Amino acid sequence: MNAQLMVQPSSFVDSGIQMKRVRNLYLFKFNDDLQDRLEFLNEKKRDLKLTSEEDSELKGILELDRIFTLLNAKVIAESA
Repeated sequence: MNAQLMVQPSSFVDSGIQMKRVRNLYLFKFNDDLQDRLEFLNEKKRDLKLTSEEDSELKGILELDRIFTLLNAKVIAESA
């Protein structure tokens, strides 16, 4: 098994997450700063210029994105 290092997703929750109302539901969304950071890191990864620290940060943000996608899907499904 190959261990992957990542910044803990929970480290982004206080400063990078917001609740937005979407069709009468409140969903988890990245704020503009965290969304911009995600796009910046993805672009650096595509250009093969990502440092190991940035790669760890990107992995943490992507894991948080997966978590919130699942939570938002549950909120939407339960509201139907």
